[in-house]
Amino acid sequence: MSKPIILTGDRPTGKLHIGHYVGRLRNRVLLQDKGEYELFVFLADQQALTDHAKDPKTIVESIGNVALDYLAVGLDPEKTTIFIQSQIPELSELSMYYMNLVSLARLERNPTVKSEIAQKAFGESIPTGFLVYPIAQAADITAFKANYVPVGNDQKPMIEQTREIVRSFNHTYDCDVLVEPQGLYPQNEAA
Repeated sequence: MSKPIILTGDRPTGKLHIGHYVGRLRNRVLLQDKGEYELFVFLADQQALTDHAKDPKTIVESIGNVALDYLAVGLDPEKTTIFIQSQIPELSELSMYYMNLVSLARLERNPTVKSEIAQKAFGESIPTGFLVYPIAQAADITAFKANYVPVGNDQKPMIEQTREIVRSFNHTYDCDVLVEPQGLYPQNEAA
């Protein structure tokens, strides 16, 4: 019997810090070392471009640093699959298929997206890639048939949107190939 799959990652937009360790990295090492899951950890460089497109150099430079940080905290490539999002072109292709299953109105109603748009003060200049990143995120999750995705409580709408895409895809194409992921949420807001 195969192990449940966990998918998680980081946007390489700068250096990782102690907050990343306490909030995410330490838990990833614990999950890896339990041996109960198949763990995939990725560098979401394409997602980082959705709001850093005018600073691609930072993303390119950060990829190596974040990967080294993964190794430094104890993520073991023998136990955990570590990859760079842009190195798997099928993820972008899958996003394209999903884009035809989600309406613009649904994307605009996503509370996480609405909040992030306000935080970033895009105004009327919302990059299209930013608006559709929940679809790309769904492609990342479903391509690996992830059962669980560790996220903050603010990401619950993103997980629900992924679940909606899975149901729509499976229904539209009369198949049962995509897995509806569950979010793994922190026990408290400080975590």
